[in-house]
Amino acid sequence: MKMEKLKVMTVFGTRPEAIKMCPLVLEMKRYPDYIEPIVAVTAQHREMLDQVLDLFGIRPDYDLNIMTAGQTLYDVTDRALMGLRDVLEEAKPDLVLVHGDTTTTFVGALAAFYRQIPVGHVEAGLRTGNKKSPYPEEMNRKLTAAIADFHFAPTENAKHNLLKENVSEEDIYVTGNTVIDALQTTVKKDFDFHNPKLEEAIRSDHKLILMTTHRRENLGTPMRHVYQALKEVLKDNPGAEAIFPMHKNPKVREVAERVLGDMERVHLIEPMEYEPFANLMARVDIVLTDSGGIQEEAPALGKPVLVLRNTTERPEAVTAGTVKLIGTGKEDVYAATCRLLNDEKYYRTMAEAVNPYGDGQACKRIVSFLLNMHGWPVQRLPEFKSGM
Repeated sequence: MKMEKLKVMTVFGTRPEAIKMCPLVLEMKRYPDYIEPIVAVTAQHREMLDQVLDLFGIRPDYDLNIMTAGQTLYDVTDRALMGLRDVLEEAKPDLVLVHGDTTTTFVGALAAFYRQIPVGHVEAGLRTGNKKSPYPEEMNRKLTAAIADFHFAPTENAKHNLLKENVSEEDIYVTGNTVIDALQTTVKKDFDFHNPKLEEAIRSDHKLILMTTHRRENLGTPMRHVYQALKEVLKDNPGAEAIFPMHKNPKVREVAERVLGDMERVHLIEPMEYEPFANLMARVDIVLTDSGGIQEEAPALGKPVLVLRNTTERPEAVTAGTVKLIGTGKEDVYAATCRLLNDEKYYRTMAEAVNPYGDGQACKRIVSFLLNMHGWPVQRLPEFKSGM
């Protein structure tokens, strides 16, 4: 008796999700006789999402294109839910895969649940324990976990979080993080940035600081303190230079330009596409960020990360020593950055710490799980051992 292909729909809507889901889509396409991959995007973020889709050569089967100027969480939730209702009714997938912690993630899981379609949660189990930090991502993860049938946890620590929430161990599979898979195909030794100022900074003997900020909870005074700290760091360390791809949010850009706009060794640049950003991250010395995903990517590239937050849902790298939580206090940011710039032994300790987030086989593990679950003669790969 001939078995039907497993119809797997991936649902995502932002650049971070796309970075981590596109390699999974490509891995599923390696099994055309077994799996029918269906890609549905909400385009919660339009331009940045499209950049990643183009990079990986993926054309969505369904594109809701919900992004509007000034959209609120209510707007995104409503448009994504109603749009996915119609998509699921037409496509009739056997399984829906969502990723991480966005509004699209939660709504994708909810829409599938309403149609009684099983849900797999990629990058499941990350927690800070504070439902307001990061906001709204922490609750998006928890609500998705309550719906999901299969939990693809990136690390042992994420698995333990799920077990504490009474998720059955047989429904959890530790895979590593798919972002490591993405980096392996993206970072290139001879990458051309097509930006003379960036190329000059990279070729110089200056120590390079890469900074990104965008978190809602850091808008206003916290971000101003961070930028003031960076300004003082550069004044006191003439051999250092900073590159700051500014978020599109005017509340970020106005403060950044006011505090750092007149600094000679600060490059305030437009947001970068994923490929050049990943290659830039591979070439800098220190990363300052409030991003979640960068906390996973930079350690994989051997870069110390100073996290501009008081909590993190990714504690593995903090435990390993390659990431340090420093908050947004001016003195704290200044002290932590200067120490990395001037204490070579301390710098090496962070830079050479073992990356706990993956071995580049996460997508293979997930697909082997799906095929094995569906009854195809494919052996499930052993779980990733993060050592956490």
